[in-house]
Amino acid sequence: MSLVSQLVKRFREVLLDGVWIANTNFKAQLSEITWQQAITKIGSLNTIAMLTFHIDYYIAGLVNVFEGGDLEIRDKYSFNLSPIESQEQWEILLHQLWIDSEKFANLLGKMPDSKLDEVFIDEKYGTYLRNIEGMIEHAYYHLGQITLIKKLLNN
Repeated sequence: MSLVSQLVKRFREVLLDGVWIANTNFKAQLSEITWQQAITKIGSLNTIAMLTFHIDYYIAGLVNVFEGGDLEIRDKYSFNLSPIESQEQWEILLHQLWIDSEKFANLLGKMPDSKLDEVFIDEKYGTYLRNIEGMIEHAYYHLGQITLIKKLLNN
């Protein structure tokens, strides 16, 4: 299996359909969350909605680069979620995450392995491989947070 194929598999596992690392994934964890739960604040923790927006923000930013665009995302905007005030708005956010995740996986799957060693936009960002692996690790980090917040909400 090529390295790109392995990366696609790992990305899909954490976001869409896997259970190998954490015995769950974003889609499984978020599918039963109501909009009220998604926006519930627990102490100083980010809300589930905020973390959902945050991870999609970065996925969409990399999708833009994979499609030939510029790197337009900035850390300071990665938590700029508009208020969620209905189940419909929550479902729109989730739908966008699933669309962007599928796009990311599909675009990554078309990438030749040789591209992974190329500079990602600017040398200060490292290689494509570093950024793709970083996205996967970032997703697992926030999946853990979402899982814990969900447990706190259910207790």
